[in-house]
Amino acid sequence: MGPEKLDAEAVADHLHKMEGWVLAEDGASIWKAFRFKNFAEAFSFMTQCALAAEKLDHHPEWFNVYNRVDVTLSTHDANGLTELDFKLAAKMDRAATGRMPDHLK
Repeated sequence: MGPEKLDAEAVADHLHKMEGWVLAEDGASIWKAFRFKNFAEAFSFMTQCALAAEKLDHHPEWFNVYNRVDVTLSTHDANGLTELDFKLAAKMDRAATGRMPDHLK
């Protein structure tokens, strides 16, 4: 059995505590656009996030062009959002501000 899908109230509570993450119209995913000074910073962010995602065994959908990284998170096994999505989102936010390591928390 996989992670449990969050109800709308729990999703709203999580989103209220996070900056910049947007709920998709269907309520099944969250999305955020990250912007960096250059490609190297964007790639460094993606590298940190990839390692954190591996530790969680939960992987983002993302799109990168130069200094932009657009991220969509959802738990496909649950057909919606779970705690894993919000844990990874928080790690991504920390990585974007340069506060992650402690070995990828």
